[in-house]
Amino acid sequence: MSLSAFEDEARQLDAADPLARFRDAFLIPPHDGSDMHYFVGNSLGLMPRATRGILDEVMRDWAQHAVEGHFAADNPWMHYHGLVREPLAELVGAKPLEVVAMNTLTVNLHLMMVSFYRPRPGRSAILIEAGAFPSDRHAVESQIRFHGLDPASELIEVEPDADGLISHARFEEVFGEHGQRIALALFPGVQYRTGQFLDIPGLTALARKHGCAVGWDLAHAVGNLPLSLHDSGADFAVWCHYKYCNSGPGAIAGCFVHERHAGADVPRFAGWWGHDPATRFLMKPDFVPAQGADGWQLSNPPVLSLAPLRASLDLFHQAEMGRLRAKSLRITGFLERGIDALLADTLEILTPRDPARRGCQLSLRVRGGREHGRSLFESLKSRGVLGDWREPDVIRISPAPLYNRYADVVAFLRETLAWRDRR
Repeated sequence: MSLSAFEDEARQLDAADPLARFRDAFLIPPHDGSDMHYFVGNSLGLMPRATRGILDEVMRDWAQHAVEGHFAADNPWMHYHGLVREPLAELVGAKPLEVVAMNTLTVNLHLMMVSFYRPRPGRSAILIEAGAFPSDRHAVESQIRFHGLDPASELIEVEPDADGLISHARFEEVFGEHGQRIALALFPGVQYRTGQFLDIPGLTALARKHGCAVGWDLAHAVGNLPLSLHDSGADFAVWCHYKYCNSGPGAIAGCFVHERHAGADVPRFAGWWGHDPATRFLMKPDFVPAQGADGWQLSNPPVLSLAPLRASLDLFHQAEMGRLRAKSLRITGFLERGIDALLADTLEILTPRDPARRGCQLSLRVRGGREHGRSLFESLKSRGVLGDWREPDVIRISPAPLYNRYADVVAFLRETLAWRDRR
């Protein structure tokens, strides 16, 4: 197919897109008098137009009511975090009892490891994937050291197969060798560099068969793929909301704790807002945890950070994750076909070819080495096509179905072809 054929197809697909109206719900950064072609929702999602109004509501209530805003605000702050509970549970496939928006991702990961990484003689290792996002690896190493152990022996990293991806068979091999000494398996929902979507229920079952606690970092999966956390049987999951969930830089994060732990006497770092709300204000010294994920909260909820999440979750509720996934399959597949047809001599796709094993993101390596990769990345950026660079040599392009168009994909193809032809 020629570029003009892809342009024609993109016009038809955009005209027939049942989710096209959601693009207008976002503020698209400008470039040279038109909209930027923005493919970085896997790093920072765009700002919903409704966000400013919801923040303004909180600011007005603060100005008008001061401390009484906890009770007299249009949406009283005392229970503000409850406003996101049901839509968040809907988004990740959990029961409302099992989710809470709090803290940031790595803080939540540490809190979960306090509860679910309980090393004992003979079972004290943590399993992660090789090349995990640095914050996860830092957190895991520090938890191992906190328990007086040595990461050199207690951190097990699963190396990828020859294609750079990690097969289920590879995980089975590692669990077969080390399963008896693994205390916690921490998996990525989507591996950030390759874009591989891991089998959440399958790997959870594998780890639990070997007696391990199981946690998931879903930073690149929430808002990207349909999830069923409750049914997966995982002990916990953590994620951020500033990527596909469009809740702003450094946004408040999310946490899932399976309901089987809701009333259990689970070790944890306790805080006042994790106390049973029925007796919290009696100010007694003994900690009585709230039921469910709420019992892992520390401080009272940051209302100004929760407000943007409300705007985003409302859009996900309207659009429905099943419909978003259907468009994601089409638009990422359209990008893949364009690369194969027009740019196979220029770009190598590192992300799994099987659509069931990936989300929005395609991770691309420019043939010719890192210098060529940086050159293409900077060229695209100067022409209003913004992707994401990850060292040492990967450009990540992520068409987010809530706001990206097929015309954006064509712009990427066109500008990459122009860069190739200039060289």
